[in-house]
Amino acid sequence: MVNITEKFAVSSVSDTSIPLLPSQFLEMVGVLRSLWSSTRNSFSSSASSISPKPCLLPPRASALARAFSAATAASDATSPSSALNPSRLRNVAVIAHVDHGKTTLMDRLLRQCGADIPHERAMDSISLERERGITIASKVTSIPWKEYELNMVDTPGHADFGGEVERVVGMVEGAILVVDAGEGPLAQTKFVLAKALKYGLRPILLLNKVDRPAVSEEMCNEVESLIFDLFANLGASEEQLDFPVLYASAKEGWASTTYTKDPPADARNMSRLLDAIISHVPPPTANLEAPFQMLVSMMERDFYLGRILTGRVSSGSIRVGDRVHGLRHKDSGVEKIEEGKVVKLMKKKGTHMALIDSAGAGDIVSMAGLASPSIGHTVANVEIMIALPTVELDPPTISMTFGVNDSPLAGRDGTHLTGGKIGDRLSAEAETNLAINVLPGLSESYEVQGRGELQLGILIENMRREGFELSVSPPKVMYKTENGQKLEPIEEVTIEVNEEHVGLVMEALSHRRAEIVDMGPVPGSVDRTRLSLTCPSRGLVGYRSVFSSDTRGTGFMHRAFLTYEKHRGPLGNVRKGVLVSMGYGTITAYALMSLEPRGTLFVNPGMETYDGMIVGEHSRDTDLDVNPVRNKELTNVRAASKDENVKLAPPRLIPSCLAEISILMRSLLGSRLVQISSPSWKLLIYSPA
Repeated sequence: MVNITEKFAVSSVSDTSIPLLPSQFLEMVGVLRSLWSSTRNSFSSSASSISPKPCLLPPRASALARAFSAATAASDATSPSSALNPSRLRNVAVIAHVDHGKTTLMDRLLRQCGADIPHERAMDSISLERERGITIASKVTSIPWKEYELNMVDTPGHADFGGEVERVVGMVEGAILVVDAGEGPLAQTKFVLAKALKYGLRPILLLNKVDRPAVSEEMCNEVESLIFDLFANLGASEEQLDFPVLYASAKEGWASTTYTKDPPADARNMSRLLDAIISHVPPPTANLEAPFQMLVSMMERDFYLGRILTGRVSSGSIRVGDRVHGLRHKDSGVEKIEEGKVVKLMKKKGTHMALIDSAGAGDIVSMAGLASPSIGHTVANVEIMIALPTVELDPPTISMTFGVNDSPLAGRDGTHLTGGKIGDRLSAEAETNLAINVLPGLSESYEVQGRGELQLGILIENMRREGFELSVSPPKVMYKTENGQKLEPIEEVTIEVNEEHVGLVMEALSHRRAEIVDMGPVPGSVDRTRLSLTCPSRGLVGYRSVFSSDTRGTGFMHRAFLTYEKHRGPLGNVRKGVLVSMGYGTITAYALMSLEPRGTLFVNPGMETYDGMIVGEHSRDTDLDVNPVRNKELTNVRAASKDENVKLAPPRLIPSCLAEISILMRSLLGSRLVQISSPSWKLLIYSPA
């Protein structure tokens, strides 16, 4: 027998920290292999009467064996049976009305759990979200807390993006309902809460912004009672009515189980809220032994990985390299879309995407490897041909027609000009956003249906930044016909204004067929009135700018889709005339100086115009043809430098986002076809049906 101690002479066991040279390591591996083969042969040739002699390993070899044993134990500890334990998972959505503090709350929760936050509103990853200060798309991330892992879903607060809320509430078992303690429940609060209760979630009520001076304990109690009434009116069960209440200041980064404005130093954190999530939200009910199934709820595109599908694993487990296929519901049954292999398995942890090897039922993960499935489809093992039920979304209420920009100024701004490219871009948007429907029209035009002007405006602005040029029609309301009766979408509107502006606002809304449901003072405010109304969607198109002007910027208005009701008849006098150019060329300051008293201008000197282009809003109800390219005739008396003394008021520039373009619609819905154009825009304006 080879004497290993002679081969590797070591003074003491403490030398195990000395690294092995490559030649020594290879030699030791060969010796171990020969020892193993000789030992195996001795056992196979002789009976158990001959006991093998103990083999004494040198310190370095024994250290290597101990390291290998430790690595094996660690791998056993992270095996799927322990890493995929659903009882240590909590899936929670953060829902609220707009500007009630959801994204700020997510920032504080990420910081509490040790995530690196590069900037405020870290969950708002889209450029338009950071510019406008709103959340447009739902995002999911996971944060560790104690021995649990929390999958948190941040949702938008605007009613136009309600489809984002509808398709993610099915992924979670609990929800945090964030309510501004100074404003109370508003229109979108009712919408998101109704969706959460419909899926059987037990929300946790978080009264945010209690650090404001105007917020008192009595006001918080009143808001809590209003929310309880809202739960009861929405048909909440007894379990759902027994919701816990927490008080928080997301801006300062603390939450408390009792009302306070200044918690002690050791309690100025979010641990109370995180503990409430652990105790109140149930773990996902999941079966790890069943075949793998996942409903796709989100989809992204990557230049290298292709489609990244995100969803909650309904059953079974998934590992990198598994064979899966996509399924979808058809009228004839379940259809197989595509079969492939899981190339990458990822999970959002904090603000970064981390690669993982496996995931189990109840977890929310992202996978790459399939090119055809999209939102609402099922990804499952190849032996499974059962598709999961898809999420039911509310129908769209407004539509616009997108087409090729054929104005005289076309081709100066963008690079994507053809109808085919516009159609491909709209189809790609419809795949990632189920609340938008795209229907082909005539002559390279497309009807785009959505929830509201803001949603379609965000789409138009994204397309403009991507280099598209297109023509856009004014928004049209989508009607229904049931039992021979014409129905139209009705929205719930909440308005808060000063008392001096109540009469002006009510008069304007009466022309738009609005009906008042409730009216009363705002709690905790002096000379402020809150109005609750129902109004047709067609009456609210373009009203936001009128509202801002009437209230001098001191009021706020929120709206959310309510239901379809009987058509309320034609609108009153809600339209103003427009200033239409009858010349072609460059706009001059001399011409605009004489047009300013006629209304509000949309153009600056030096811009290009053409016959039929809208250059402003008339101060009266009729349209007016004007010549904005007129030059001053020069004589031996007048000087050409006189134009430098012309002082014009800043124009209302044609906005690139439809959310603001729709503000102009109140003055642009004329009886004839006219155009607003810029190098990348042409809006076709005509009288509504």
